Amino acid sequence: MFIPSHEGATASTAQAAPSAALPSSTLPVPRERVRHLLFGTPAAVQGCIRLLHKLGYAEPNEWSRPISTGRADEVMAILTKRVEVS
Repeated sequence: MFIPSHEGATASTAQAAPSAALPSSTLPVPRERVRHLLFGTPAAVQGCIRLLHKLGYAEPNEWSRPISTGRADEVMAILTKRVEVS
C-alpha cells in the first residue's frame, strides 16, 4: 500500500551491506518427502491417526480422508510429510 510521505511514511534508497556467509547453524536443513500409508478398519486407522497426533507427529487434517480398499471393512489413509535428512 502506498502512503504519501506527508503522512509519515519514508523510504530509503540506500543499499544494504552485502551479507556475510550464513553460519552453519542457520543453513537450511535438507528435507525429503515421505509418504505414510495406514491400512485397517476405519476405527483402527482413526485410532492410529489420533495416536500420531497425540505424539505430536501429524495433525489429523494432514491425512487423506479414508479411502476404501475394496476389501470388507478396510480403508487406507495417506499422509505426505517432509522430514529432515542427515
